[in-house]
Parts: sequence; structure tokens; C-alpha cells
Amino acid sequence: MTKVAFIGLGVMGYPMAGHLQSKGHEVTVYNRTTAKAEKWVSQHGGAMAKTPREAVKGVDIAFTMVGNDDDLRAVVLGDDGVFAGLAKGTVLVDHTTASADVAREIYDLGKGKGIACIDAPVSGGQAGAENGVLTVMCGGDKKAFDGVKTVIDCYARACTLLGAAGSGQLTKMVNQICIAGLVQGLSEAMNFGKRAGLDMPTVIDVISKGAAGSWQMENRAPTMCQGKYDFGFAVDWMRKDLGICLSEAKRNGARLPVTALVDQFYAQVQARGGNRWDTSSLMHLLTND
Repeated sequence: MTKVAFIGLGVMGYPMAGHLQSKGHEVTVYNRTTAKAEKWVSQHGGAMAKTPREAVKGVDIAFTMVGNDDDLRAVVLGDDGVFAGLAKGTVLVDHTTASADVAREIYDLGKGKGIACIDAPVSGGQAGAENGVLTVMCGGDKKAFDGVKTVIDCYARACTLLGAAGSGQLTKMVNQICIAGLVQGLSEAMNFGKRAGLDMPTVIDVISKGAAGSWQMENRAPTMCQGKYDFGFAVDWMRKDLGICLSEAKRNGARLPVTALVDQFYAQVQARGGNRWDTSSLMHLLTND
């Protein structure tokens, strides 16, 4: 059993912390909205704290899962932040999807305090978090990674160290770039098939077994054809992620023409009120001119 803290109980963090508790670890949680932390404790046990600093006192590993770079700095830095309470020799694992810059910033600040930091964004969405089958992409030092991997495995089906600090975030950017282009192509294909008068459930069943098959096709194509988008990974979150990708691309010189175009398509979805719709709602632009 390991003493851990989990900071951030959103749609991802809530079940992830629950898996840690159910696997026998001693978990203390913190959430900006206290009611969410109280609900988590009533459901899973463990303990809650009023500040990140209080939550991490005496723990071996602190986990964070918040919204963006600014949110991460808010819970890690400052008088009531994670770094103010974590002891030397402990590890901070950040699951936030954020920039590689903030990952390196946190890593350097942590190193100065004797705290190892791992940037560890995840893929798999809310369902992956609830079912404990996330893919975790990590950046940081191997010794620290080796020390926390078995704990991360409580909610992961794959957890891999990709390189130095920031490498986890960069890998997540690759992941989101792939998804953006894939979902747009899937949307166009599903709309084409419907307008051609095909039996789309049968079409999906057939082509998902061939070279066009993907997780998105198997899990989103049926609901796309039904015009259902009120679930899943929100467009607002995807635009945040793609903004990070596009900013990094400006820095490293990578050309992302399709990604930039799809980002603008998502802006159109937002303009239609689809901020919280699933990313598969790109199809809404094609079926509702």
C-alpha cells in the first residue's frame, strides 16, 4: 500500500483516484469544489483535504489532473500548492494535458526541491478512466518512472516512458493530431455513405474489420450516424489540446495544415452551441448545413 494524494476530481480524475483506493492504496483527495471531494470520500473512502498542500503531506506520490497550464501552476506552486507540502524524495505525477513548456518548468522547479516530476497525460477518455484502461504517456527520469509505474497501472492498460521531461506532453500532442484528422475523415465518410443511401450499420461493421478500422470508427461511427453527440470528450477540451499542438508546431517548424483546418471546424461546432459535445460532432457540420 502506498500513501498518495490525488488533486483534481473531474470526469477523469474522479474514477482514476477511485481505482487507486480500490486497489488498496491510501488516498487523500483535493478538489477545488469541496462537494466533489466529499462525494468521492463518501463513495470510495479515503480522506479529503482543504488545500493541495494539506493533501500531499506525508504521501509518497502526488497525482494532479486539472484543466490547463494555469490550473496546474495554481495547484502546484504557491503557499498552499503541492510543492509546499511534498517532502524531498517524493514524486509528482501530472496527468493534465498541458504544454511541454509547463512540464519542463514543473520538472525543473521540482528538481530544485528534491522532488521528481513526471508529465503523464492520458488517452482513453472518460470511459477509459472509469474502466481503468487508460494509455499513459510519460516524460521524466527513469528512476522516478520505475518507482510509480505499478501505481499508475491501477488505472492504465499501458504506461510508457517516452523520454525526458515534456516527452509525455509531446506524445499526447501526436495523439491529438492523429485523432483530429481521423475524426474529420470519419465524419466525411459517414455522411457520404448516408447520402448515398447505404445501410450504414452494415457498412461500419464491414469496413471496421479492414484497413479503415479504428477505435473512433468502432466507438463513434454508430452514434455519429444517429446524430448523437451529448457525451464523450468535449469539443472545448479538444480545442484546448489542438491549440497546444499548433503552438508547439510553430516552435518546432512542423506543418499541421489538416490539424489547423479541423481546429477551425471545431470552432464552428462551438458557434453552434456544441462546446460540450463529443469530438465526433464534426459530422454535425456536414449533416446540418
